[in-house]
Amino acid sequence: MMKKLILALMLSGVLFVVMPFSANAQCPMCKSSVESSINEGGNKGRGLNNGILYLLAAPYVAVAGVGLMWYRNYRRKNININIPDQKLNLN
Repeated sequence: MMKKLILALMLSGVLFVVMPFSANAQCPMCKSSVESSINEGGNKGRGLNNGILYLLAAPYVAVAGVGLMWYRNYRRKNININIPDQKLNLN
C-alpha cells in the first residue's frame, strides 16, 4: 500500500512539473522584456515561465528525495525469529 502511495505522489509531482502553466508574477523589467520579445515574435516568455516552474518544483523534489531515502533506510525489515514450539510456564 505504501508503494502505491509513493508512486502516486511521485507521478503527481512529475505531472505538476510537466504540465504547462503560465506564471504572471514577474518583475517590471522582466515583464517589459518579455512583452517586447513576444511582440517581435520571440519565445522568451515561455522560457521564463518554465524557469519559474522549475524553481517552484525544486523544493518538492528535494523533500520527496529525502522522504524516499528515509523510507528506504528506516522501513521495517522482514526478520524471522525462531521460537521453539514449547509450552511456556510463567509461574
